[in-house]
Amino acid sequence: MNQDLSVLFSGQSIIVFLLVVSRIIGMIITAPLFSTFPIPMMVKGSFAALVGFIMYPSILQVSQFQIPTDIISMSILIFKELIVGTLIGFSANLIFIGIQIGGQLLSMQMGLAVANALDPVTKQNVPIVGQFYLFTASTIFIFLNGHQWLFSSVYSSYHSIPIGLNFEFTAEIVQKLLYFTGQLFSIAFSIIMPIFGLLFIIDIALAFISKMMPQMNIFMVGLPLKIYLGLILMSLFITTTAGYLSGMIKMLLENISAIFS
Repeated sequence: MNQDLSVLFSGQSIIVFLLVVSRIIGMIITAPLFSTFPIPMMVKGSFAALVGFIMYPSILQVSQFQIPTDIISMSILIFKELIVGTLIGFSANLIFIGIQIGGQLLSMQMGLAVANALDPVTKQNVPIVGQFYLFTASTIFIFLNGHQWLFSSVYSSYHSIPIGLNFEFTAEIVQKLLYFTGQLFSIAFSIIMPIFGLLFIIDIALAFISKMMPQMNIFMVGLPLKIYLGLILMSLFITTTAGYLSGMIKMLLENISAIFS
């Protein structure tokens, strides 16, 4: 037992622990749920250290890399681990970025683009419709245990991208990451297209009405009509939207685990 403890607290073990925590911190900085809500940095750092302490003994057994002997080499290794963790978290966060883009487009179509709420993470005003869809996706993410998928992806990533500078960042990983990034607008439009399409038809109908009855102030009628109709359609489609988001988030998490395993 004493020998095991001496191994866990040796110089190499401490370096491996720091590198594991660096990769976890990189994931937490950009991952959904962790970066979506204003969690204090001290809490994030403590949580990353706790997860790293649980994870690093099994990684220590399979890690084979040259121990850095100077601060520059150590800094490069930490930076590399941060980048890998950031890529994992960013890949999972892409769907949430797409959802927020879709909510912003729908806000413009409904006439609620000026009704903004303060996003505590970005410190910017964002449309309330986008925040609604973002909170819905975050609830589904928690329900699917997405945080466990993310930590599992971090652990699996040590098989494809081990600790150290002797690793191969394959073209397949880059291709799949670019593919996920290219799906942003596809995700955005797939969520709001039914409501967006119906509101667009309402715009066309209002345009015909304005031509047939020029004396009618179509803006006074059309703006509240689109807002009320948009809210009713959002309520009617919320079950279908939640089911679609559930399947999409689950598929995304499975693909991330496959990329970095």
